[in-house]
Amino acid sequence: MKSWIVPFCLLGLSSLSVWAQPSPPLADAGVSVAAPAESPLYLSLGKKAGIGRLMDDFVNRLAADTRLSESFREANLPHLKEQLTEQVCEVAGGPCVYKGVDMKTAHEEMNIRRSHFNALVEDLQAAMDAQGIAFRVQNQLLARLAPMHREIIAR
Repeated sequence: MKSWIVPFCLLGLSSLSVWAQPSPPLADAGVSVAAPAESPLYLSLGKKAGIGRLMDDFVNRLAADTRLSESFREANLPHLKEQLTEQVCEVAGGPCVYKGVDMKTAHEEMNIRRSHFNALVEDLQAAMDAQGIAFRVQNQLLARLAPMHREIIAR
């Protein structure tokens, strides 16, 4: 995600004496610096380890699903599992940063139709059920992933 914060020097504020003085680190100032809170969704999914187990199950289901298996026949499944784990971890509000290609680029040559996408979602739901993920948590994750369909389904 890109930040649109403009550095103070670009605003002409760097010449002010208050900005010119280096600040002591917060820890030196007696302020405790807490790590960012992990989201409830990330925690409910079992953090990165739980998401990893989920993605392992999910990718195995994709590869075995006759509706989708052709798309995954030559895929590097261990790499796909790693990439999906990072992506879902980030989407769920965890500390991970997905560094893979964007969804449009990753899927543009695959001619994915709505029926393929729906089959993928069914496989994800089955994997979540098998992992004992609560229905409420499943819906939260699916709601965060749903906007990706615009970049994945061929028009």
